[in-house]
Amino acid sequence: MITFAAFIGSVELGMVYAILALGVFLSFRTLNTPDLTVDGSIVTGAAASAMICSLGGNPVLALAVSFVFGAMAGIITALLNTKLKIQPLLAGILVMLGAYSINLRIMGNKSNIALTKSDTIYKMTKEIFPGTYTSLVLGILIVAAVITLLFFFLKTRLGFALRATGDNEDMVRASGISSDQMKVFGLSLSNGLVGLAGGLLAQYQSYADIGMGVGMVVIGLASVIVGEAIFGTRSLIRRLIAVALGAILYRLAIAVALAAGMPANDLKLVSALIVTVALALGVMGENFSFTGKNSKNGKTGKPGKIRSRIQQKVGE
Repeated sequence: MITFAAFIGSVELGMVYAILALGVFLSFRTLNTPDLTVDGSIVTGAAASAMICSLGGNPVLALAVSFVFGAMAGIITALLNTKLKIQPLLAGILVMLGAYSINLRIMGNKSNIALTKSDTIYKMTKEIFPGTYTSLVLGILIVAAVITLLFFFLKTRLGFALRATGDNEDMVRASGISSDQMKVFGLSLSNGLVGLAGGLLAQYQSYADIGMGVGMVVIGLASVIVGEAIFGTRSLIRRLIAVALGAILYRLAIAVALAAGMPANDLKLVSALIVTVALALGVMGENFSFTGKNSKNGKTGKPGKIRSRIQQKVGE
């Protein structure tokens, strides 16, 4: 049985993965673009954050740099897709491969950077507000801030144009908006959040490793699918919260598996099983959701009305 300490630790780590899942949500759901840059951009963010903290830099500044570096990786992927006409899946793989060497350079040609003696945002918060659940509260505040900013952004004209690009690219072009620019912006924002998640992960675990990005895109996608299937997608704010909660549930499932005696070497197998179940839930969610509302292709409500709202907003 999972201990209370393990439960709290899983929720804290789930908060970090929630930022990752929100970034994946933007690319896979909002833009309808399969982006495998995630496995590389999260390490880029972690490497940048770890290097700045290890050199005595401000941890908050380190997180900002992590966001920027992750966004740059997303921009490269988008440019390969829009300018060189490389398929988005292949473009993401190319950037992910290239990012490995770049990440090593950022880390000073080291495969691992320890932050046990360096300041991190978690250590700083505990010094200001001592307590057992300080890291948990900090994680909740960060996730809440990201969800709030994303919600209000996606309600703006630019946000509606971004959503419309994934919904109907031809309609966006007919409205006089460059779908290529929307893809560049959307993938940069998506990978910026992934880079931020990497920076937070490095500071939370007090180390950054060159191999920590393996399978992160699977974790993000599983979080999105599990969250939407269980908590529903009736409104935008509900979808964003569901994605974050899906990441927490994923970490709790891993913790339960470990507590049940599952060898650490089998974690990849457990992850694969969780993703399989998540995909199955996603398929069932097309006709049924636990909220009692019908869903189709990850979208609920009346698609015609939603599309009309997007068209009206973009055309303003």
